[in-house]
Amino acid sequence: QVRLVESGGGLVQAGGSLRLSCAAAGSIFSINAMGWYRQAPGKQRELVAATTSSSTPNYADSVKGRFTISRDNAQNAVYLQMNSLKPEDTAVYYCNAGILVRETTAIRFYDYWGQGTQVTVSS
Repeated sequence: QVRLVESGGGLVQAGGSLRLSCAAAGSIFSINAMGWYRQAPGKQRELVAATTSSSTPNYADSVKGRFTISRDNAQNAVYLQMNSLKPEDTAVYYCNAGILVRETTAIRFYDYWGQGTQVTVSS
């Protein structure tokens, strides 16, 4: 009923920038929190940044001052601007959203994940 579509990953040299995009589509009633997680090989998935429609964004300490999360509520989209990238930022990045879905006879809350996009930072 709802899917998240990500784009924007790729290969970049250390110090470079990338911008990730994620758009939600489907029977959306409203979206609560949206955010980005990442998972490097052999490591657990970790929160990178998250935002709700009414609160200050939350960032992992490792990306503060370098990454910026933003949201376009009209487009049901969330973005992650990544600057001053480091090799340790290399990971698969996943979009996440908590969405109220309009179903036939009810509105229900679901937690959705995107398919993941690879970010590789070379030294």
